[in-house]
Amino acid sequence: MAQAVQKIVLSPSRDIPFNKLVLSQANVRQVKAGVSIAELAADIAHRTLLQSLNVRPVLDAEGVETDMYEVPAGGRRYRALELLVKQKRLDKTAPVPCVVRQASDISAAEDSLAENVQRAGLHPLDQFRAFLTFREQGQDEEAIAARFFVPVSVVRQRLRLASVSPKLHEVYAEDGMTLEQLMAFTVTNDHARQQQVWEAASRTHNDQPYQIRRQLTEGAVRASDKRAQFVGLEAYELAGGMVLRDLFQSDDGGWLQNPALVDQLVTLKLQAEGEQLAAEGWKWIEVAPGFPYGHTNGLRRLDGAVTDLTEAELATYDALHEEFERLEVQYAEAEELPEDVDRRLGEIETAIQAFDGRPGRSSASTPTAASASSAAMSGPRTRRPWLMNRMERPPASSRLMAKALRSALNVR
Repeated sequence: MAQAVQKIVLSPSRDIPFNKLVLSQANVRQVKAGVSIAELAADIAHRTLLQSLNVRPVLDAEGVETDMYEVPAGGRRYRALELLVKQKRLDKTAPVPCVVRQASDISAAEDSLAENVQRAGLHPLDQFRAFLTFREQGQDEEAIAARFFVPVSVVRQRLRLASVSPKLHEVYAEDGMTLEQLMAFTVTNDHARQQQVWEAASRTHNDQPYQIRRQLTEGAVRASDKRAQFVGLEAYELAGGMVLRDLFQSDDGGWLQNPALVDQLVTLKLQAEGEQLAAEGWKWIEVAPGFPYGHTNGLRRLDGAVTDLTEAELATYDALHEEFERLEVQYAEAEELPEDVDRRLGEIETAIQAFDGRPGRSSASTPTAASASSAAMSGPRTRRPWLMNRMERPPASSRLMAKALRSALNVR
């Protein structure tokens, strides 16, 4: 006759008031570094206690059970509950779910060690997928970070890892790939390309994270590229371009995923710059992102020199200045300028600025320092430095309005 298998009897559970619990000296967790009681307390306050405490009755000197219980397993949870009681967020007599262990040949210290040793940590992939589920349920990155007491950057990293090809997730789950390799695949969202690179890398053993990143970004434009710097990331993104960032290491601003759009924007901006230069009086302008090797052979730089004003232009320039001075003196005490006077002052300022900003002429040969200095001094800026100082001040209408405001406030 077969012997009956003895059935296992689980320890009973019951609610015990918190003030009847004490931390056991048999608890094996002695090192407190890296243990955050405050975060666990906040989590318990948010979602209550998820796991019972493991307790044993406290015996008196004669070995008789008292109404107190020690906690050999669950010390962090006990300290978190204790902190909530100190903060007046939990009543000291609040019932705490406990598994009550009786004295046996298994010691309290053994229970404490077994609870920690037998606990299996969550696989990183499970955490990535859980964060992705929360986001799909409508939680944003900040909310997820607040719920689990991690920086927002960590949430973004986990979500980016969750976006890698499911086929590569399977490889990672079976330990066929390291976490560092999986991180490298996050520099692109193209699952087909990710799988293609992994198949090639696993066959050729060019599977180091830096090699994977290099293969995945070989067709993109780095943000540090001179074309990207010239266009600017903001203009590129406004035009519909996407910038992919590496969230796990320095990437110099990331990679611009649409090289054709980058080249198009470079060409358009160069054309706009060329039109501005042409407006200065140049007879011939050619713009290009780059020139073939040797294209500039035989060419030389042309240095501009300020052109002299004609006698008629000098007379107009002086007349504008005199009219400006006369109107400014005439209406110096006025609280508000007449509309026609204010308009005329603006016209004068615009006309004078047009003289000062006129384009220079070019010389096929580089002038000497003396001739360059002489040419620069022949312009209106050097001839009328006191006028330039005046023109750097706010417009007359703005100054008179500011003066009237100070007078009304009795401010000097």
